[in-house]
Amino acid sequence: MMMTTRRQLLATGAGALAGVCLAQDKDEDSPGWIDAHVHVWTPKTKKYPNARGRDRKGLRASFTPEELFSECRPHGVSRIVLIQMSFYGHDNSYMLDVMDLHKGLFGGVAIVDETAPDLAKRMRALRRRGVRGFRVYANAKNASAWEKSNDMKKMWREAAKTRQSICCLVDPDALPSITRLCKEHPETSVVIDHFARIGMRGKIRQEQLDQLLRLSSFKRVAVKTSAFYALGAKAPPYDDLADMIRQLRDSYGADRLMWASDCPFQVEGKHTYKASIALVRDRLDFLSAAEKTAMLRGTAERIFF
Repeated sequence: MMMTTRRQLLATGAGALAGVCLAQDKDEDSPGWIDAHVHVWTPKTKKYPNARGRDRKGLRASFTPEELFSECRPHGVSRIVLIQMSFYGHDNSYMLDVMDLHKGLFGGVAIVDETAPDLAKRMRALRRRGVRGFRVYANAKNASAWEKSNDMKKMWREAAKTRQSICCLVDPDALPSITRLCKEHPETSVVIDHFARIGMRGKIRQEQLDQLLRLSSFKRVAVKTSAFYALGAKAPPYDDLADMIRQLRDSYGADRLMWASDCPFQVEGKHTYKASIALVRDRLDFLSAAEKTAMLRGTAERIFF
């Protein structure tokens, strides 16, 4: 998700801070929390160029692992799921290199071309590199086309075989098509990002939420409770999102929900990393300790690690 303004680069020395935090983590008894949705990118555009026709307009110059660690480590987050940044297109090189550099720290969600003749081979090769999901964008128009696409259906079938997830950045009006695809492919693991973006225009519409709740009947569907900065009132401490999380908990159970920050966009302007994790960790009194642990670690660990 993108906002019109981006935070300035963090002060130099973030890499040293990250190294200290990593060393501390090795000595801790707790496995730490998992942030299930973060984007990283580098200013090294010669080595990692944008895909043809893509640009970085409106984005900060970089959000490297070192910058990420300075945000997440102070709040007990020790593992992260990286989501391929859209301006890199199908070239997942930077994400994969980051994962290789920090073995065990990152899970990955890649972007692939579902029309590639060697799609199955690519998906399996990416799994060996730690990729556990594939990002797709769904609005009402293209999700409807997916229902007729042999390429997309092949991708969903192959994901079931490789135990990788189809990770949907979906608009609410695409949920009926996603529901039909889940019915056609019940063995495929599906992750819905950012509450299906319900509340992006401010109001959380119950009829849209009801569609997302009905998806819980498919036992391999999970939902990210994430991107709080962009939904509802769009203001910390994000208490207006509590009822939506409660309804999702009641339908899915906490073991199919996962918290995520959607950094770096969560750390822009008035929004902070602390405010994001604190909503689930500290402010939702209807969640038991076990449910908080599931949302802050267990679900993401099972699906992405």
